Amino acid sequence: MAKKNTDKVVFHQIKVLDAGAKGVSVAKAPDGKVVFIPNVVPGDVVDVQTFKKRKAYYEGKAVHFHEYSAHRVEPICEHFGVCGGCKWQNMKYSQQLYYKQNEVKNHLQRIGKIELPEFEPILGSEKQFFYRNKMEFSFSNSRWLTEKEIDSTEDLGNRNALGFHIPKMWDKILDINKCHLQEDPSNAIRNEVRDFANANGLTFFNPRAHEGLLRTLMLRTSSTGEIMVLIQFFENDKANRELILDHLYEKFPQITSLQYVVNNKANDTLYDTDIKLYKGRDYILEEMEGLKFSINAKSFYQTNSDQAYELYKITRDFAGLTGNEIVYDLYTGTGTIAQFVSKKAKKVIGVESVPEAIKDAKLNAERNEITNCEFFVGDMKVVFNDDFIAQHGHPDVIITDPPRDGMHKDVIEQIMKIAPEKVVYVSCNSATQARDLALMDEKYKVTRVRPVDMFPQTHHVENVILLERRK
Repeated sequence: MAKKNTDKVVFHQIKVLDAGAKGVSVAKAPDGKVVFIPNVVPGDVVDVQTFKKRKAYYEGKAVHFHEYSAHRVEPICEHFGVCGGCKWQNMKYSQQLYYKQNEVKNHLQRIGKIELPEFEPILGSEKQFFYRNKMEFSFSNSRWLTEKEIDSTEDLGNRNALGFHIPKMWDKILDINKCHLQEDPSNAIRNEVRDFANANGLTFFNPRAHEGLLRTLMLRTSSTGEIMVLIQFFENDKANRELILDHLYEKFPQITSLQYVVNNKANDTLYDTDIKLYKGRDYILEEMEGLKFSINAKSFYQTNSDQAYELYKITRDFAGLTGNEIVYDLYTGTGTIAQFVSKKAKKVIGVESVPEAIKDAKLNAERNEITNCEFFVGDMKVVFNDDFIAQHGHPDVIITDPPRDGMHKDVIEQIMKIAPEKVVYVSCNSATQARDLALMDEKYKVTRVRPVDMFPQTHHVENVILLERRK
């Protein structure tokens, strides 16, 4: 049954059936169309008010709950439902793992359409909160207001905010009091930066007018206890910049690396900016099985350090190295996986398109006294050719960990051409992974599958697959 509510439709007593893409849940409308609903859990029975109608689906929000799912839990974060970061925080962790494993299976079956072995159980994260080693916050002089504040006639006073972008609203920032994603002193540092800036009249960024001193704050931590803080300033105001940086270093002497950048570009990306070291050193150290990896402000590193270790152990296990193999690590990043497997390999060749990452990889290998790893920079589809293989040796095993878009078709063609015995495919997007596996199915059989949860309370999931050459 549905009734008109101005321009919108309300569907009554709709049962939520499944957890869908991007962290929203799925139900069926009376007309058979799919309804996408945020902040509900499969098993909930709700009234849904739609706010978007398309040919095949609706988007809506729950306006009344008739029954609560047995899989529902109380979110621990005060910002849940407004902040878009932890969309599954109201779902039992065991159910989160169930839906993540299910998503991987559906993608491999529906998109890949390939023969699959029995899945190994998804590896859950021991830490379900405070697991991230990197957080980025934005400043704004126009914080997001609650409906209660909007309806209020009182003077709202200071509108400054330091926190996260409201989903789908590039210019609105939710002011964060306590985030449950990164261990302290993350919350203490962020709140101190905001409070000190407010107390001293430092201006927060206005994304529409493109003005204001403070633009973004990045915090990186490591399993060794080291801390990196980077403040991005929009305006080049030396006096106020040093005022807040000096205060921060005095207040938190445990900061290992204090850096800043002045960026008056249209966007706030750091990768093409000139980052300055203010105090300490320009990197922090991560450690894994005695190996040390330097992480600088621009480095890519898996954002869940503890679970990255588990992911790499699974990758090494799938590779089944004996010490005699030549291993190629494609999309090697800073060479973490390459160095992690190196003691079980004859030689490891890492390839990556980002020059700074390869520079870090070489420095890390030198620090770790690893002599059987070589790293090369270049576009994978260009570098990974016959001449490269002739120069560095035919790989027995290829480990590939591409970005979300998956592997370029030319890279897949080259793998098929040289046909190593094994390919270990690590993916953060099982849909593009499934597409790539279908292209490799003629020569390779999937023999092991193991999803890994790197991001509890979210819908994201990694997946590791072992491909073995068909006989």
